Amino acid sequence: MNSAWRVILSSTRLNSSGEVDSMTFVTLVYPYFKPRGDNSIFRFPPIGLGYIAAYLKQNGVSVDLVDCTFLTKEKALERIRASKPKIIGIQSMFSMKAQSLELAGLLKEDCEMLVAGGPLPTTNPDAFLREFDVAVNGEGEQTMLDLVNVAENDVDLSKVRGITYRDNMGQVKCTPKRNLIADLDTLPFPSREMFDNQSYKDFYKKKFGYTTTAVMTSRGCPFECDFCSRPIFGSAFRARTASNVADEIERVRSLGYERVWFADDCFTLNRQRLIEICDELIRRNLRIGWECLSRVDTLDSELVAKMKQAGCLRMFFGIESGNNSILQIMNKRITIKQAEDAVHLCKKEGVQAGAFFILGYPGEDEKTVSDTVRFASSLPLDYLSFTLPYPIPGTPLFERVREEMFLEEWEEPKNLKLLKHKLLFDSRLSESKLQFAIVKGMVQFYIRKYLGNRGYMLTGIFFETLTDSIYGLIR
Repeated sequence: MNSAWRVILSSTRLNSSGEVDSMTFVTLVYPYFKPRGDNSIFRFPPIGLGYIAAYLKQNGVSVDLVDCTFLTKEKALERIRASKPKIIGIQSMFSMKAQSLELAGLLKEDCEMLVAGGPLPTTNPDAFLREFDVAVNGEGEQTMLDLVNVAENDVDLSKVRGITYRDNMGQVKCTPKRNLIADLDTLPFPSREMFDNQSYKDFYKKKFGYTTTAVMTSRGCPFECDFCSRPIFGSAFRARTASNVADEIERVRSLGYERVWFADDCFTLNRQRLIEICDELIRRNLRIGWECLSRVDTLDSELVAKMKQAGCLRMFFGIESGNNSILQIMNKRITIKQAEDAVHLCKKEGVQAGAFFILGYPGEDEKTVSDTVRFASSLPLDYLSFTLPYPIPGTPLFERVREEMFLEEWEEPKNLKLLKHKLLFDSRLSESKLQFAIVKGMVQFYIRKYLGNRGYMLTGIFFETLTDSIYGLIR
């Protein structure tokens, strides 16, 4: 309903027999529906919603959390409606806009306030106010608690910081920005008991032979990569203490997980804190394997050796290009030499390395794409990913190409598909040419990974030469 905040809400509901129905005050929804044939190594529960749920519960609010990852749409709607919430909060990010808006349209009559949160509602709240009553801007823990107060006590929405809404005249109103949470140790751990842990463990065990889940130890990233969106946590780096992190890892282990993915934007950003975390994991003898995302310019031999001792199995690097001029356009503030050194350092210390690259960035030509494919497939990586550029609202990349965009957003294909990537804007390089480059790069990577350098000399060089010629012919 459009004027939910004007309704004075009761604390109970009566069914047709005059009996009190059990109900939830807030139901949080993660609107991701796992596609068939999903093989992603990054399939984790919604930690952000877990934090909000824990914060609300800590403050006495009844909460339910519906993670749609392993549900059908029908089952998800059934679960949401069965919780009989007064407030429904739906998370939305770049690849989930359509799902979140569709669910909101279907659930309008099932609650008294619909709330959108996440990166997209923060950067483009107006697009969500057609279906939602409120869009949360930025971190959601305190804001959701304040919205509960609005619903309970008929407080005016204008008193809540960090939201966008329509007033009684239909005008879009944006309240003052909410301050970021300074001390992350004051937050309760995510309510992991509300996740479908067994389904996540079964997924990983079947696909990869181990179980893993995500832990977030910091918020914010001070770097300003051209394509990166940071609307929720911002640029101010805030970190949890080593003992607080280790406490949560102990809780994760108690749920039966064998590994942890540190979901920080850059886990290696603060060297001293990272050493303290490693020392604490070693001191407690936790013996849990873990993976993380790192910049290539934050590592040295001593640090990587310490990480390995503490359980680090693999590091991922957002290298993005194998051409220094394109790295400058991306504002990565790294060089291909630094990237090469970081990958080789990991291999030397016995830590696996993974890397992400983008093909077809604005300013690229046939040669720079070839440089990236050749560089990426030459590295001793254990994991490699190529994507096309995805202009996320609020990023410099989006502003650069917004006039050339012919698709507003990308959605993950629901069915099996070899290449899931779509070009969203007019580029000097065609989508088919870039997709061919992706296949070429991945084949070269697998030849080197499974046949080694000697095998690459026998078969890889022939394949590379042949596909170089074909690549040059594609328009």
